Amino acid sequence: QVQLVESGGGLVQAGGSLRLSCAGPGRTFSLLRMAWFRLAPGKEREFVAGINWSGSSTYYTDSVKGRFTISRDNAKSTAYLQMNSLKPEDTAVYYCAADLGRRTIVVVTEDGYEYWGQGTQVTVSS
Repeated sequence: QVQLVESGGGLVQAGGSLRLSCAGPGRTFSLLRMAWFRLAPGKEREFVAGINWSGSSTYYTDSVKGRFTISRDNAKSTAYLQMNSLKPEDTAVYYCAADLGRRTIVVVTEDGYEYWGQGTQVTVSS
């Protein structure tokens, strides 16, 4: 069983920054491909950013390109989502996701991830 614990959410003004963290299992973390998804009120959960096991490959949804950066530190068993220039439309519950499948690739769909964190709320005020 892979447990993921997110942290770093909160309330921020438009234009501000937040960094989300996702702590994973120590021994198997480097075997995981990782991603961040978000669920906004009245919308379906959507892919935000993904990263392969080494960090050599990343992918972002168009609406966050140039503003968000996904990264990982396998030595610390932690993935990150640095969010800059936040907008009110970024308000959502952000979920960390992981999978033990092909770790060299990035998957952008929910069915590509077996393990999910509990979510952390990000609220951006205008």
